[in-house]
Amino acid sequence: MIFRLDRFLSECDASMTRKSAKALLRDGAVSVNGVVVRDAACKVNTETDAVTVGGKAITYMQFRYFLLNKPAGVLSASRDRHASTVLDLIDGISGEFFPVGRLDKDTEGLLLITNDGALAHELLSPKKHVPKTYIAVCSGTVGEEACERLQAGVDLGDFTSAPAKVRKMAEGTETTTLAITITEGKFHQVKRMVAAVGSEVQYLRRVRMGGLWLPLDLSTGTYRELDGETLKKTLYQDEINDDERLLRSYL
Repeated sequence: MIFRLDRFLSECDASMTRKSAKALLRDGAVSVNGVVVRDAACKVNTETDAVTVGGKAITYMQFRYFLLNKPAGVLSASRDRHASTVLDLIDGISGEFFPVGRLDKDTEGLLLITNDGALAHELLSPKKHVPKTYIAVCSGTVGEEACERLQAGVDLGDFTSAPAKVRKMAEGTETTTLAITITEGKFHQVKRMVAAVGSEVQYLRRVRMGGLWLPLDLSTGTYRELDGETLKKTLYQDEINDDERLLRSYL
């Protein structure tokens, strides 16, 4: 395949955008076939050209990215002998693909499927603090004191959750709907946090990961393929709009 050099660099490194690739080019850190190249528009052939960054050879591997609106009842796994997995919902992909993180079997919503291990590591690293927002329908009334405890962090026995952002979206006598944003991804974390303040999650849906929101027109069980460069820019954008009107569109 033939790419512009800046795109080639960003495709080879999940943490690199075309902007940062151009900075490397300006600094003279990139060579093609032994010659320093500063032109971002220079064309490289992935089959025949040798590209180095800082003297280190880099190899192109074609990555693909799918955004799935995961339905309940499907496992967030690459394969399972007894149950259907999220990979079964994506046409034409092989066993090298995997979900980025996990959603419980009965949890719905945004899930990335890719073969890009570097990007998955970036998103799941505790050091990155990538925010994830969930809509949680909880049993009974979740009062202000309980919401404050969730926001401050609650003791879950094996660890204390990091401070969360909590918004009360709807409240009745039987259920309370919360929008909960966390920066961790421990096993059953949102459910355990809610249980720790005396309620129970009856329905859970992830609607955001980083700057990527679940498209409102993407029906449950369907997916769309994303461009890698656009995805990275969206995930890591500096300012994330999470106003209440946007959150309410998922109710």
